[in-house]
Amino acid sequence: MRGADKSRSNRARRLRKNATDAEGALWRKLRSRSLCGFKFVRQEPIGPCTVDFVCREIRLIVEVDGGQHVNSPHDAFRDKWLASRNYRVIRFWNNDVLTNIVGSLKSLLPQSRKGGGGGAAPPPPPPTAPPPPPPKR
Repeated sequence: MRGADKSRSNRARRLRKNATDAEGALWRKLRSRSLCGFKFVRQEPIGPCTVDFVCREIRLIVEVDGGQHVNSPHDAFRDKWLASRNYRVIRFWNNDVLTNIVGSLKSLLPQSRKGGGGGAAPPPPPPTAPPPPPPKR
């Protein structure tokens, strides 16, 4: 198993420490399996990218962006690269998270129910019939 890339880990740690107000607000709602029991982590390195939030179980990435991300070719490249690895990327504007956190969370619910690309757990097996009664003596 490869070890963590120290520079990428330090960058992620720095990003967590310096989160925007919108990232902090959304993190408070996603942490501790608060959204449908799914575990999200924040500022996670994935390949050449560091994503704001990711639920590995369903391969869902949530990005919270400011105005500098409008029509960003870098973001388009990242989204395409992540999609090629079976991640779904959902983007919110900082302002949307800060003024309508409930709406932002509600828009994540259908995504969490879809499950992920290759990383989603299979559905539970159907219930089995009860065992037959023991023979009479």
